[in-house]
Amino acid sequence: MHHTASADTLHANSDFRSLASVPGVQVDLRYASDNNFMGRNLYSPLDCAFLHREAAQALSRAAAALAQALPGHAFLVLDAVRPQRVQEVMWASVSEADRIYLADPGPGSIHSFGMAVDLTIVDASGRELDMGTGFDEMDERSHPALERRFLDAGQLSVAQVANREALRAAMRAGGWQNIPTEWWHFDFGDRKRVRAQFARVV
Repeated sequence: MHHTASADTLHANSDFRSLASVPGVQVDLRYASDNNFMGRNLYSPLDCAFLHREAAQALSRAAAALAQALPGHAFLVLDAVRPQRVQEVMWASVSEADRIYLADPGPGSIHSFGMAVDLTIVDASGRELDMGTGFDEMDERSHPALERRFLDAGQLSVAQVANREALRAAMRAGGWQNIPTEWWHFDFGDRKRVRAQFARVV
């Protein structure tokens, strides 16, 4: 069995860092509210505004790159550490077809190791940039891999794709990788290594 970290004690765990300590980052954890695809708070009473310290440092680098590229803009983190117990609830509640948007809780979501983050960009007045679809919108227009097709079909605008590109460019500058199906999701580090060597938050 892999080593685990308790979601109840992340504030006291030196491997994890609070998002409040990362400059250039605002936080609105959607699963700690009703504003998510399940329509209910999945995190309370847990505080999930944490990342593994390696990921937090990388996010800080990415935030600096964003501030340089788009002065006055900041990241808005929508999800960070997602405890295994929550991943299991989410997995059980979605249809087979929508499981492409969730990691199987068996091997574990990279979120559960504090090494993935979901985020968008807000402008100086705190408004989210238009990315063409909402966070967690289980729709093919959310897929970075299909943007060209939707752009050509007029279902995503040049401005929406440019906003996504700005997000990806800043995250890449911090060493993050995006995935083909969700414009908001980024992993830090090799997934195999993360699953093998990092503590899973339960």
